[in-house]
Amino acid sequence: MSEIINIGGLSAAPGQRVHGFVTIGNGEFSLPATIIRGEKPGKTALITAGIHAGEYVGIQSAVELGRDLKIEKMTGTVVLVKAVAKEEFENRHGSLCRATGENLNRVFPGKKDGTTYEKLAHAVVEELQKAADYYIDLHSGDDYEKLTPYVYYAGKADPEVVKISREMAEQVDVPYMVKSEVSSGGSYNYAASCRIPSVLLERGGMGAWETEEVRSMKRDVRSILRFLGIYDGHRSMRKYYPLNVTDVQYQSASCTGLWYPQKKAGDLFTEGEILGYVKDYEDKILETCTSYGDGVILYQTGSLQVLKDGPMVAYGRISYEEDDRKEKIAAYWTKRSDSFLEQRRAELHNLLADRWLEEIEKYLPEKTPLKILDVGCGTGFFTILLAKQGHEVTGTDLTPDMIANSRILAEEEHVTCDFQVMDAEHLTFPDESFDVVISRNLTWTLPEAAQAYKEWTRVLKPGGFLLNFDANYGATNFAETSDLPENHAHNQLGNSLMQECEDIKRQLPISSYIRPAWDVEELGKTGMEQISIDLGLSRRVYKEKDEFYNPTPMFAIAARKAE
Repeated sequence: MSEIINIGGLSAAPGQRVHGFVTIGNGEFSLPATIIRGEKPGKTALITAGIHAGEYVGIQSAVELGRDLKIEKMTGTVVLVKAVAKEEFENRHGSLCRATGENLNRVFPGKKDGTTYEKLAHAVVEELQKAADYYIDLHSGDDYEKLTPYVYYAGKADPEVVKISREMAEQVDVPYMVKSEVSSGGSYNYAASCRIPSVLLERGGMGAWETEEVRSMKRDVRSILRFLGIYDGHRSMRKYYPLNVTDVQYQSASCTGLWYPQKKAGDLFTEGEILGYVKDYEDKILETCTSYGDGVILYQTGSLQVLKDGPMVAYGRISYEEDDRKEKIAAYWTKRSDSFLEQRRAELHNLLADRWLEEIEKYLPEKTPLKILDVGCGTGFFTILLAKQGHEVTGTDLTPDMIANSRILAEEEHVTCDFQVMDAEHLTFPDESFDVVISRNLTWTLPEAAQAYKEWTRVLKPGGFLLNFDANYGATNFAETSDLPENHAHNQLGNSLMQECEDIKRQLPISSYIRPAWDVEELGKTGMEQISIDLGLSRRVYKEKDEFYNPTPMFAIAARKAE
């Protein structure tokens, strides 16, 4: 990092936060900006807002980020431009150029000697984007648009740029992300075509801004900067992991009229559903907006009127198959499967085995043998422990290496168990197959834990019992092992593997839930009754601070399915 950088006449040295204006386009445009530089050298991130002047959540987020980002947490530089279409913003002229009617985010890379917006776009490219290594563009719905929060990432660029852009999008706490398939027109699209990984965030709309929307957008920006190594600290807990939305349809009205949507932004629908009507002043239907396929509504017109050739609704298909969290989870536990085999081999011949059996048998019906499902069995500790008591036990796990090691351990212990590779959220067993479903340290690893609870309830017989032993691991930093004994498993794994676990965990919504309160609520929805919680489990099981010690307090949830 050079001692002083100068962008549009605004200069900053390492360790400085400088507010003012960047003057670009041969002095024609003076835009409010803040440059924040860490003491340590690093990459530069450009953050813009107000490319659409009527989209206020992004503008206010940029204003507050310029004030709130901490210099001591910075490595490198952040350049914040708070209102790119400054004249339109200050005169409340909405998101189109008042002189020409142009949309600034449709004219990039612009022209040096073009219209006002073409010259502005050209100046942004030449004097702002070219100074950046990464680019984040902040938006919201226009003054007539309602939207569900989502993020675009650049998709028409060098493969490595697309990869990084998608990874940036994955840091954002929104339900959906959309891969852009154009390389110009939009500011972030063109930046990516110039090898600058780029995303566009969408929150809020209807010409308004709310404090919570701004707070969420700032949190998203900090998460992206952390991922890029520009900002220090742990990622915030999240509610969502963005699923990819493809085949996006932008349906426009064929005539001007009154608009009556039949869905809300964020609603799911099936092919052929009516999404809205355009009517005249006598309530006569002029046009029916019908979906072309299954999908989710990203945004739609929220005003009473629609214009001919103007937008009614935008929606796309949710690409569930592109959610790679389970692949990451399985890959992580594959790396740990051999160490798990050694741990469980030792645990079966340790005082822990008797303690765990005592805890489990508190809840088991007296009938023997019971038909028991051990979900997320790992290397088979519970499965083998219960099989030794004469029960008919099936163990399932998402990770094939865990199942292979379970079979090895069962053979060593001379017990007969059934082990199957299976997704805990999508079991393949018939309804009402088991007397008991049991699990240990699984639900905290699941992308859709509520769906798992539904499945576990489904395969239970009426009157059957669900036993879940877990902990609020979302509140624990697994990469921090200083308080653990030297021979503890987490210290043997190394920092990189524990950090990998931490990164995966923070892509899971369950990490931000208040547990076990959340679990009780979800189990109640599935038809469970007589639900009980035991918060003293760890005190009784983990009495020694040894290699098996679990520093996070565990809880036991027992629930009985209605007869």
